[in-house]
Amino acid sequence: MPQKVSKELTYRDVLDKIKKREFANVYLLMGEEPYYIDLIVDALERNVVKEDNKAFDQLVFYGADADIDVVIASARQYPVMGDCQLVILKEAQTCSGNKSQLDKFASYIMQPNNQGVFVLVYKGDNLSATSALMKAASKAGDKVVVFKSPKIRDYQLSGPIKEYCRMKKIAIEEQAVQILIEYIGNSLQKLFGEIDKLIVSAGNGAQRITAGMVEENIGISKEFNNFELTKAISTKDYPKALRILDYFKKNPKNNPSVMTTAMLQKFFSQLVVAHYSQDKTDRGLMEALQLKNTYSLNEIKNGLRMYTPRQSLAAISALREFDCKSKGIGSLQNEYDLQKELIFKIFTVS
Repeated sequence: MPQKVSKELTYRDVLDKIKKREFANVYLLMGEEPYYIDLIVDALERNVVKEDNKAFDQLVFYGADADIDVVIASARQYPVMGDCQLVILKEAQTCSGNKSQLDKFASYIMQPNNQGVFVLVYKGDNLSATSALMKAASKAGDKVVVFKSPKIRDYQLSGPIKEYCRMKKIAIEEQAVQILIEYIGNSLQKLFGEIDKLIVSAGNGAQRITAGMVEENIGISKEFNNFELTKAISTKDYPKALRILDYFKKNPKNNPSVMTTAMLQKFFSQLVVAHYSQDKTDRGLMEALQLKNTYSLNEIKNGLRMYTPRQSLAAISALREFDCKSKGIGSLQNEYDLQKELIFKIFTVS
């Protein structure tokens, strides 16, 4: 039978309650990051209804095809075989006229089926706090769990990646974390999927995911990647920067210029902030730039020695000019030839 639980729980708290079979009557799951939403839904599907009873007591609807009145009627039914039934409305954001349709659940939330668990999954955004549905949820007390899953920003990804690795009982190098973030992006599902692949490829007994493993398995050259290019630029190592650009030109699929431009733009933008930061201690710079590791900090400190504020701003201007030219605006040169021109400008600006 559903048990009372507290609202405003973290995903860990929600999962812990579910594993203990302490269910709320209603779960409203929403937000831009689908990974944690999917974890909760999977846990409910595993734990609410026993496997032998799922054909009778577990119903799943999908927003685009669902008749909301039918979903509500199903949620009000009593279990057939067990002591609790589970009704899930997935992809609720795709319901025709979803806002007005979903508000129909407001009356159900105020008087939910005490022998059922109803789950509404709304991905991509949060339901409006002023909607009838959310107003009802705020009045329903501990019968309803509202879980919001915001998109995780790039600078916040290091923690979840390391936490996932700890859960998998494997360590991960800091540079490996940064390479994953740079090349995979902020989709937790994709990031964790890549980590799973790395663990499998490493074989039994592997204790650590290294930068080399990441580079090898996601198609990045161990020596020549955007991290090494940024490092070469931060120390004004012109010959090495040219060697890396030659490699990029020969391997365009693995090294799209848009990725290179974005990373260099980020580096010089941070460098400008660092130049004008009053506190230039390591701690001060890390706070001002929202850095999560000393690897990135060392590049910034190198850049502070090599580039003045004026040169940093000129580099940003050169990057913007390159972006236009690489799109065919004012130039017909190959984008990788334009990169060499860009690096020359960055290294020689006075």
